[in-house]
Amino acid sequence: MIQVTVGTTTTKVKVLVEESKTPKQVLNDAEVDYSVATVHLDGSVLSAQDMNTSLADLGCGETALLIAVIKQENA
Repeated sequence: MIQVTVGTTTTKVKVLVEESKTPKQVLNDAEVDYSVATVHLDGSVLSAQDMNTSLADLGCGETALLIAVIKQENA
């Protein structure tokens, strides 16, 4: 199991997930809208392929930080 802090830059929750889960599954389970965001795992930007790769295969250990950074429109 991996303890993942998941959310956005303003709201985060900690969840325990199986290593076989993908970032996309973790975000969906936490009801985080990542459609208008750049997703980061432990500080690295995830590609579309990474979103469907298991957390174990992405190199996560006992903890991970999965954050969707919402894109802001320029004023």
